[in-house]
Amino acid sequence: MSALSTVLYPINRAGWPFIAGFVAMTAIFFTFSSLLGWIGLVLTLWCIYFFRDPHRTVPLRKGLVVSPADGAVTMIVPAVPPPELVMGEEPMLRISIFLNVFNVHVNRVPIDGTVVTAAYHPGKFLSASMNKASDVNERAAVRLRLEDGKEIAFVQIAGLVARRIITTLKNGQEVRTGERYGLIRFGSRLDIYLPRDAQPLVIVGQTAIGGETILADFASVEPARSGLRD
Repeated sequence: MSALSTVLYPINRAGWPFIAGFVAMTAIFFTFSSLLGWIGLVLTLWCIYFFRDPHRTVPLRKGLVVSPADGAVTMIVPAVPPPELVMGEEPMLRISIFLNVFNVHVNRVPIDGTVVTAAYHPGKFLSASMNKASDVNERAAVRLRLEDGKEIAFVQIAGLVARRIITTLKNGQEVRTGERYGLIRFGSRLDIYLPRDAQPLVIVGQTAIGGETILADFASVEPARSGLRD
């Protein structure tokens, strides 16, 4: 497999209308100015890059929770899940992953389970890196029940320039670890809520890879990880 194909292809279907628009814009720009045309071409290539949907090697052992998104781990804190999921007022362990405009924006299911609730909440478009974005920004939240009865939640959060959250999950749907389920345009955040006693296997500042990086292991007694940025 060529390096080019692993970086740029395949393209998520949600991106094709945007890519077509950028191609048309570039063609128009070239009729006015070669400089504008080259600018349009660069923007078209960026659009293709943004909507890339690379294959991932998903770890499948029971109990593993994989990252639902590519991006930087920005927070690991106790927090109450979104109220629309009706999971109570007790804080859970929240791991927040920030996606910049150069990250893969396809989102993946973190662990096998059954969707209890899939809910959309309209809201603001503050910077997704802000802590209060979890509470006030537009979001799509999912409550997932695992085979052993545990429940987790994961939430797509719109950001400063993100204006569209795409999610395909429905109430009662059975899902598998690493399965693609949505996408956020353009720059955003994804929060995942785990049981309070879960031990995080990532640290703040670490780069997570959607569908591959293990966030927690419910079948392990390994302590929470620590690390040093060098």
